[in-house]
Amino acid sequence: MSRELLTAALTAAGRGWHVFPLRPGDKRPALHGESACPLTGECAGRHRKWESRATTDPRRIRRTWATGPFNLGIATGPSGLVVVDLDMPKPNSSAGTPCGVTTFKALCERAGQAVPTTYRTRTPSGGQHLYFTAPGGTRLANTAGKLGELIDTRAWGGYVVAPGSTTPAGPYTVADPAPVAPLPEWLYALLTARQELRALTAAPVAPKGPAYATAALKAEMANVATAQEGVRNATLVRAARALGRFISSGALTRAEVEGALNWAGLASGLRESECRPAITSALNWSIAHNPGRAA
Repeated sequence: MSRELLTAALTAAGRGWHVFPLRPGDKRPALHGESACPLTGECAGRHRKWESRATTDPRRIRRTWATGPFNLGIATGPSGLVVVDLDMPKPNSSAGTPCGVTTFKALCERAGQAVPTTYRTRTPSGGQHLYFTAPGGTRLANTAGKLGELIDTRAWGGYVVAPGSTTPAGPYTVADPAPVAPLPEWLYALLTARQELRALTAAPVAPKGPAYATAALKAEMANVATAQEGVRNATLVRAARALGRFISSGALTRAEVEGALNWAGLASGLRESECRPAITSALNWSIAHNPGRAA
């Protein structure tokens, strides 16, 4: 087991990824904490945390994994990586809760993009890690849920458990050995958007319709408000077409939908003169194609 994990660590380091040991059979770092730091060796003078102690040095890696079957952690920031973590619903989640993989596919569709082909690993729970190279000159931080439910990202300040590692829940394996792709520009735009998705709850809209219709309205507002330049108008049109059926069914009023989408369009950077005509045309189309349809 130690030999296999050593090989995995050396392979990762050969890619330029900075690795460090995790506890055997666990996801937690195996390195000492600040309270137990001897202030010698790598920590001479001051305590160094796992991110700064992660390495690509084969000699240090061999010395470490010669002492035990440590699982393998990859420090994403120093490795120049952004990893999209697509998680699975918890056992106590409500029935029908989509997994991170499904939510990410929907995110790609709404952005008019294909699901990126890149190096991908599978976690013991059935989730996935998508590896991307970070854009040059940037220092992205970790995010939790910013891209959607059960979608996190790991960059500076974060790490992922690498394939070859095993926990009581099962092994981490390579799902797609494709080359690591650059982080898509549209994903980078979402991760760096000034308008936080959570702030959309403060938007000047208070629909009184059913919970499912309100949820759909807020989701489409988020899609439009965070759409990147080049797809903003198309995203706005798709959102209006998707919401028109709730107007036909009486779940939402046209004024509520128009006000919400106009606000989101302006938040994305579109002008009023661009938002209003697009919303009107798309709603007219949707209502005509969903006459009196039950929501």
